[in-house]
Amino acid sequence: MADNVRRSVVLRRRPGGEPRHDDFELVDDEVPTPQPGQVVTRTIWLSIDPYMRGRLWDRKSYAPPVQIGEPMTGETVGEVVASADPAFQPGDVVAGARGWQSHCVSRGTALTKLTRGDAPLSAYLGVLGMPGTTAYSGMKDIGQPKAGETVVVSAASGAVGSVAGQLAKRAGARVVGIAGGPDKCLWVQETLRFDDCVDHRVPHLREALADACPNGVDVYFENVGGAVQEAAFSLLNPFARVVMCGMVAQYNESEPPPGPNLGFVVGKRIRIEGMIVSDKPERFAEWRALASPWVSEGSLHYRETVIEGLENAPGALQLLLRGGNFGKMLVRVGPDHA
Repeated sequence: MADNVRRSVVLRRRPGGEPRHDDFELVDDEVPTPQPGQVVTRTIWLSIDPYMRGRLWDRKSYAPPVQIGEPMTGETVGEVVASADPAFQPGDVVAGARGWQSHCVSRGTALTKLTRGDAPLSAYLGVLGMPGTTAYSGMKDIGQPKAGETVVVSAASGAVGSVAGQLAKRAGARVVGIAGGPDKCLWVQETLRFDDCVDHRVPHLREALADACPNGVDVYFENVGGAVQEAAFSLLNPFARVVMCGMVAQYNESEPPPGPNLGFVVGKRIRIEGMIVSDKPERFAEWRALASPWVSEGSLHYRETVIEGLENAPGALQLLLRGGNFGKMLVRVGPDHA
Protein backbone atom coordinates (compact mmCIF):
# COMPACT_ATOMS: atom_id res chain seq x y z
CA MET A 1 0.00 0.00 0.00
CA ALA A 2 1.38 3.43 -0.96
CA ASP A 3 2.46 5.80 1.78
CA ASN A 4 -0.22 8.35 0.82
CA VAL A 5 -3.12 5.86 0.96
CA ARG A 6 -5.32 5.49 4.04
CA ARG A 7 -7.24 2.25 4.47
CA SER A 8 -10.42 2.24 6.56
CA VAL A 9 -12.95 -0.38 7.63
CA VAL A 10 -16.38 1.28 7.43
CA LEU A 11 -19.81 0.07 8.48
CA ARG A 12 -21.72 -1.15 5.41
CA ARG A 13 -24.92 -2.32 7.17
CA ARG A 14 -26.09 -2.93 10.70
CA PRO A 15 -25.84 -6.59 11.75
CA GLY A 16 -29.05 -8.12 13.05
CA GLY A 17 -27.24 -10.52 15.37
CA GLU A 18 -23.63 -11.62 15.34
CA PRO A 19 -21.54 -9.26 13.15
CA ARG A 20 -20.42 -10.71 9.82
CA HIS A 21 -17.44 -9.79 7.69
CA ASP A 22 -19.69 -8.42 4.92
CA ASP A 23 -21.35 -6.00 7.36
CA PHE A 24 -18.16 -3.98 6.86
CA GLU A 25 -16.33 -2.65 3.83
CA LEU A 26 -12.66 -1.88 3.20
CA VAL A 27 -12.17 1.51 1.50
CA ASP A 28 -9.11 3.54 0.49
CA ASP A 29 -8.58 7.27 0.29
CA GLU A 30 -5.72 9.73 0.77
CA VAL A 31 -3.94 10.18 4.07
CA PRO A 32 -5.34 13.50 5.38
CA THR A 33 -3.33 16.64 6.01
CA PRO A 34 -3.63 17.83 9.61
CA GLN A 35 -5.33 21.15 10.27
CA PRO A 36 -4.17 23.43 13.11
CA GLY A 37 -4.26 21.50 16.39
CA GLN A 38 -4.54 18.14 14.62
CA VAL A 39 -2.18 15.17 14.41
CA VAL A 40 -2.07 12.32 11.89
CA THR A 41 -0.93 8.94 13.20
CA ARG A 42 -0.06 5.69 11.45
CA THR A 43 -1.79 2.88 13.33
CA ILE A 44 0.41 0.15 14.79
CA TRP A 45 -2.09 -1.51 17.16
CA LEU A 46 -5.90 -1.50 17.13
CA SER A 47 -7.91 -2.50 20.18
CA ILE A 48 -10.94 -4.80 19.75
CA ASP A 49 -13.39 -4.58 22.67
CA PRO A 50 -16.86 -5.94 23.52
CA TYR A 51 -18.43 -2.46 23.72
CA MET A 52 -17.98 -2.17 19.95
CA ARG A 53 -21.01 -4.41 19.39
CA GLY A 54 -23.17 -1.77 21.04
CA ARG A 55 -21.93 0.87 18.57
CA LEU A 56 -23.39 -1.20 15.72
CA TRP A 57 -26.99 -0.91 16.97
CA ASP A 58 -28.97 2.17 15.94
CA ARG A 59 -30.12 2.94 19.45
CA LYS A 60 -29.51 5.52 22.15
CA SER A 61 -26.70 4.71 24.55
CA TYR A 62 -23.94 6.43 26.50
CA ALA A 63 -22.07 6.93 23.19
CA PRO A 64 -23.45 7.54 19.69
CA PRO A 65 -23.67 4.61 17.25
CA VAL A 66 -21.37 4.30 14.26
CA GLN A 67 -23.21 5.55 11.19
CA ILE A 68 -23.44 3.68 7.88
CA GLY A 69 -20.38 4.60 5.79
CA GLU A 70 -18.36 5.75 8.78
CA PRO A 71 -15.14 4.07 9.96
CA MET A 72 -15.68 1.72 12.87
CA THR A 73 -14.53 3.19 16.16
CA GLY A 74 -11.71 1.78 18.27
CA GLU A 75 -8.72 2.86 20.34
CA THR A 76 -5.29 2.72 18.74
CA VAL A 77 -1.60 3.13 19.42
CA GLY A 78 0.26 4.70 16.54
CA GLU A 79 3.21 6.72 15.30
CA VAL A 80 2.86 10.41 14.46
CA VAL A 81 3.49 10.98 10.74
CA ALA A 82 2.32 14.60 10.46
CA SER A 83 1.49 17.21 13.08
CA ALA A 84 -0.04 20.68 13.22
CA ASP A 85 0.17 20.64 17.02
CA PRO A 86 3.52 21.83 18.43
CA ALA A 87 3.27 19.30 21.28
CA PHE A 88 3.75 16.40 18.83
CA GLN A 89 6.47 15.63 16.32
CA PRO A 90 6.76 12.95 13.62
CA GLY A 91 8.11 9.78 15.19
CA ASP A 92 6.29 10.28 18.51
CA VAL A 93 4.26 7.28 19.64
CA VAL A 94 0.81 8.05 21.03
CA ALA A 95 -2.36 6.44 22.33
CA GLY A 96 -5.84 7.84 21.92
CA ALA A 97 -6.45 8.08 18.17
CA ARG A 98 -9.69 6.31 17.25
CA GLY A 99 -10.80 4.31 14.23
CA TRP A 100 -10.42 1.09 12.29
CA GLN A 101 -8.00 2.89 9.98
CA SER A 102 -4.40 2.67 8.85
CA HIS A 103 -4.09 6.41 9.53
CA CYS A 104 -6.12 8.48 12.00
CA VAL A 105 -6.50 12.25 12.27
CA SER A 106 -7.07 13.48 15.83
CA ARG A 107 -6.99 16.57 17.98
CA GLY A 108 -3.68 16.69 19.78
CA THR A 109 -5.54 17.25 23.04
CA ALA A 110 -7.07 13.76 22.70
CA LEU A 111 -3.69 12.01 22.51
CA THR A 112 -1.30 10.72 25.16
CA LYS A 113 2.39 10.56 24.30
CA LEU A 114 4.01 7.24 25.21
CA THR A 115 7.62 6.55 26.15
CA ARG A 116 9.19 3.64 24.34
CA GLY A 117 10.65 0.97 26.56
CA ASP A 118 8.39 1.46 29.56
CA ALA A 119 6.12 -1.39 28.39
CA PRO A 120 5.21 -3.10 25.09
CA LEU A 121 3.16 -0.66 23.03
CA SER A 122 0.27 -3.13 22.85
CA ALA A 123 -0.03 -3.01 26.65
CA TYR A 124 -1.34 0.56 26.43
CA LEU A 125 -4.51 -0.82 24.82
CA GLY A 126 -4.90 -3.58 27.41
CA VAL A 127 -3.43 -3.90 30.87
CA LEU A 128 -2.26 -0.25 30.92
CA GLY A 129 -5.14 1.07 28.82
CA MET A 130 -8.92 1.16 28.93
CA PRO A 131 -9.45 -2.46 30.10
CA GLY A 132 -6.95 -2.19 32.94
CA THR A 133 -8.33 1.18 33.97
CA THR A 134 -11.86 -0.25 33.88
CA ALA A 135 -10.84 -3.02 36.29
CA TYR A 136 -9.09 -0.55 38.56
CA SER A 137 -11.94 1.97 38.62
CA GLY A 138 -14.57 -0.74 39.14
CA MET A 139 -12.75 -2.25 42.09
CA LYS A 140 -11.68 1.06 43.62
CA ASP A 141 -14.99 2.89 43.29
CA ILE A 142 -17.60 0.10 43.58
CA GLY A 143 -16.23 -3.33 44.49
CA GLN A 144 -13.89 -2.19 47.26
CA PRO A 145 -12.67 -5.71 48.12
CA LYS A 146 -11.41 -6.32 51.64
CA ALA A 147 -9.17 -8.92 53.21
CA GLY A 148 -11.04 -12.15 53.89
CA GLU A 149 -13.95 -11.43 51.52
CA THR A 150 -14.86 -13.61 48.55
CA VAL A 151 -14.67 -11.93 45.15
CA VAL A 152 -16.02 -13.56 41.98
CA VAL A 153 -14.91 -12.28 38.56
CA SER A 154 -16.59 -13.42 35.35
CA ALA A 155 -14.58 -13.54 32.09
CA ALA A 156 -11.64 -13.95 34.45
CA SER A 157 -9.09 -14.61 31.71
CA GLY A 158 -10.14 -11.53 29.73
CA ALA A 159 -8.46 -8.14 29.59
CA VAL A 160 -10.67 -6.60 32.31
CA GLY A 161 -11.40 -9.63 34.49
CA SER A 162 -7.78 -10.73 34.78
CA VAL A 163 -6.76 -7.35 36.19
CA ALA A 164 -9.83 -7.03 38.41
CA GLY A 165 -9.09 -10.35 40.08
CA GLN A 166 -5.42 -9.56 40.58
CA LEU A 167 -6.37 -6.29 42.28
CA ALA A 168 -8.73 -8.16 44.59
CA LYS A 169 -5.92 -10.58 45.45
CA ARG A 170 -3.66 -7.62 46.29
CA ALA A 171 -6.40 -6.45 48.66
CA GLY A 172 -6.25 -9.79 50.50
CA ALA A 173 -9.55 -11.20 49.22
CA ARG A 174 -10.26 -14.79 48.23
CA VAL A 175 -10.78 -14.61 44.47
CA VAL A 176 -12.76 -17.05 42.31
CA GLY A 177 -12.76 -16.66 38.55
CA ILE A 178 -15.26 -17.86 35.96
CA ALA A 179 -13.84 -18.61 32.52
CA GLY A 180 -14.56 -20.69 29.42
CA GLY A 181 -12.59 -23.91 29.12
CA PRO A 182 -9.86 -25.75 31.04
CA ASP A 183 -6.93 -23.85 29.47
CA LYS A 184 -8.28 -20.48 30.56
CA CYS A 185 -9.17 -21.77 34.03
CA LEU A 186 -5.69 -23.25 34.45
CA TRP A 187 -4.04 -19.94 33.49
CA VAL A 188 -6.30 -18.03 35.88
CA GLN A 189 -5.28 -20.27 38.76
CA GLU A 190 -1.62 -20.94 37.97
CA THR A 191 -0.51 -17.58 36.55
CA LEU A 192 -2.95 -15.06 37.99
CA ARG A 193 -2.99 -16.99 41.29
CA PHE A 194 -6.77 -16.85 41.77
CA ASP A 195 -7.87 -19.20 44.55
CA ASP A 196 -10.21 -21.09 42.23
CA CYS A 197 -11.72 -20.90 38.76
CA VAL A 198 -14.99 -22.38 37.53
CA ASP A 199 -15.54 -23.34 33.91
CA HIS A 200 -18.87 -21.80 32.87
CA ARG A 201 -19.39 -24.67 30.43
CA VAL A 202 -19.91 -27.25 33.19
CA PRO A 203 -23.41 -28.80 33.33
CA HIS A 204 -24.31 -27.44 36.78
CA LEU A 205 -22.71 -24.01 36.97
CA ARG A 206 -24.55 -22.76 40.05
CA GLU A 207 -23.55 -25.83 42.09
CA ALA A 208 -19.93 -25.64 40.90
CA LEU A 209 -19.72 -21.96 41.80
CA ALA A 210 -21.32 -22.61 45.20
CA ASP A 211 -18.68 -25.27 45.91
CA ALA A 212 -15.97 -22.75 45.07
CA CYS A 213 -17.58 -20.07 47.28
CA PRO A 214 -18.57 -21.84 50.53
CA ASN A 215 -18.90 -18.50 52.32
CA GLY A 216 -20.97 -16.84 49.59
CA VAL A 217 -19.95 -13.89 47.43
CA ASP A 218 -19.13 -10.42 48.75
CA VAL A 219 -18.06 -8.78 45.47
CA TYR A 220 -19.10 -9.82 41.98
CA PHE A 221 -17.38 -8.21 38.98
CA GLU A 222 -19.81 -8.72 36.08
CA ASN A 223 -18.50 -8.97 32.53
CA VAL A 224 -20.77 -11.63 31.02
CA GLY A 225 -24.45 -11.72 32.08
CA GLY A 226 -26.80 -14.59 31.22
CA ALA A 227 -26.45 -17.90 33.06
CA VAL A 228 -23.15 -16.81 34.62
CA GLN A 229 -24.82 -13.80 36.21
CA GLU A 230 -27.72 -15.89 37.43
CA ALA A 231 -25.36 -18.31 39.18
CA ALA A 232 -23.32 -15.56 40.82
CA PHE A 233 -26.33 -13.51 41.94
CA SER A 234 -27.79 -16.52 43.74
CA LEU A 235 -24.75 -16.60 46.02
CA LEU A 236 -24.52 -12.92 46.96
CA ASN A 237 -24.12 -12.18 50.66
CA PRO A 238 -25.83 -9.37 52.56
CA PHE A 239 -24.14 -6.04 51.75
CA ALA A 240 -22.48 -7.50 48.66
CA ARG A 241 -21.30 -5.17 45.91
CA VAL A 242 -21.84 -5.88 42.22
CA VAL A 243 -19.73 -4.09 39.60
CA MET A 244 -21.81 -4.07 36.40
CA CYS A 245 -19.10 -3.70 33.78
CA GLY A 246 -20.30 -5.72 30.79
CA MET A 247 -22.86 -8.24 29.52
CA VAL A 248 -21.05 -9.77 26.55
CA ALA A 249 -23.27 -12.87 26.50
CA GLN A 250 -26.21 -10.82 25.21
CA TYR A 251 -24.56 -8.16 23.04
CA ASN A 252 -25.66 -9.85 19.81
CA GLU A 253 -29.31 -10.07 20.96
CA SER A 254 -31.71 -7.59 19.35
CA GLU A 255 -33.82 -7.71 22.52
CA PRO A 256 -32.27 -8.31 25.95
CA PRO A 257 -33.32 -11.61 27.53
CA PRO A 258 -35.41 -11.60 30.72
CA GLY A 259 -33.23 -10.80 33.70
CA PRO A 260 -33.21 -12.28 37.20
CA ASN A 261 -35.75 -11.22 39.81
CA LEU A 262 -33.87 -8.55 41.77
CA GLY A 263 -36.22 -8.48 44.75
CA PHE A 264 -33.47 -9.89 46.97
CA VAL A 265 -31.44 -6.69 46.47
CA VAL A 266 -33.52 -4.90 49.10
CA GLY A 267 -33.44 -7.63 51.74
CA LYS A 268 -29.72 -8.17 51.38
CA ARG A 269 -28.96 -4.44 50.95
CA ILE A 270 -26.82 -5.20 47.92
CA ARG A 271 -25.13 -2.47 45.96
CA ILE A 272 -25.42 -2.94 42.20
CA GLU A 273 -23.85 -0.16 40.18
CA GLY A 274 -23.10 0.19 36.51
CA MET A 275 -19.91 1.83 35.34
CA ILE A 276 -18.41 3.44 32.26
CA VAL A 277 -14.70 4.03 32.65
CA SER A 278 -14.76 7.38 30.83
CA ASP A 279 -16.94 8.86 33.59
CA LYS A 280 -13.77 9.29 35.65
CA PRO A 281 -11.02 10.13 33.12
CA GLU A 282 -8.57 10.88 35.92
CA ARG A 283 -8.40 7.14 36.59
CA PHE A 284 -6.40 6.54 33.37
CA ALA A 285 -3.27 8.43 34.43
CA GLU A 286 -3.72 7.23 38.01
CA TRP A 287 -3.84 3.59 36.89
CA ARG A 288 -0.87 3.86 34.52
CA ALA A 289 1.26 5.37 37.26
CA LEU A 290 0.26 2.62 39.67
CA ALA A 291 0.40 -0.35 37.29
CA SER A 292 3.41 0.42 35.07
CA PRO A 293 5.95 -0.70 37.69
CA TRP A 294 3.95 -3.91 38.26
CA VAL A 295 4.03 -4.66 34.52
CA SER A 296 7.77 -3.89 34.35
CA GLU A 297 8.61 -6.18 37.27
CA GLY A 298 6.27 -8.91 36.00
CA SER A 299 3.96 -9.00 39.01
CA LEU A 300 0.86 -7.93 37.01
CA HIS A 301 0.12 -10.63 34.45
CA TYR A 302 -1.79 -10.36 31.18
CA ARG A 303 -2.38 -12.23 27.92
CA GLU A 304 -2.99 -11.03 24.37
CA THR A 305 -4.64 -12.50 21.29
CA VAL A 306 -3.18 -10.87 18.16
CA ILE A 307 -4.88 -10.86 14.74
CA GLU A 308 -2.77 -9.68 11.79
CA GLY A 309 -4.08 -7.06 9.36
CA LEU A 310 -6.69 -4.29 9.48
CA GLU A 311 -8.85 -6.20 6.98
CA ASN A 312 -9.31 -8.91 9.63
CA ALA A 313 -10.68 -6.56 12.30
CA PRO A 314 -14.32 -7.65 11.67
CA GLY A 315 -13.33 -11.28 12.21
CA ALA A 316 -11.49 -10.32 15.38
CA LEU A 317 -14.65 -8.69 16.76
CA GLN A 318 -16.71 -11.74 15.83
CA LEU A 319 -14.20 -14.02 17.55
CA LEU A 320 -14.18 -11.81 20.67
CA LEU A 321 -17.97 -11.89 20.99
CA ARG A 322 -17.85 -15.69 20.77
CA GLY A 323 -15.32 -15.84 23.61
CA GLY A 324 -12.57 -17.00 21.25
CA ASN A 325 -9.96 -14.61 22.62
CA PHE A 326 -7.51 -15.39 25.41
CA GLY A 327 -6.84 -12.12 27.19
CA LYS A 328 -6.82 -8.81 25.32
CA MET A 329 -7.91 -8.88 21.65
CA LEU A 330 -5.69 -6.80 19.35
CA VAL A 331 -5.17 -6.27 15.64
CA ARG A 332 -1.65 -5.51 14.42
CA VAL A 333 -2.31 -2.92 11.70
CA GLY A 334 1.23 -1.78 10.87
CA PRO A 335 4.86 -2.32 11.80
CA ASP A 336 6.67 -0.70 14.68
CA HIS A 337 9.84 0.78 13.19
CA ALA A 338 11.57 1.30 16.53
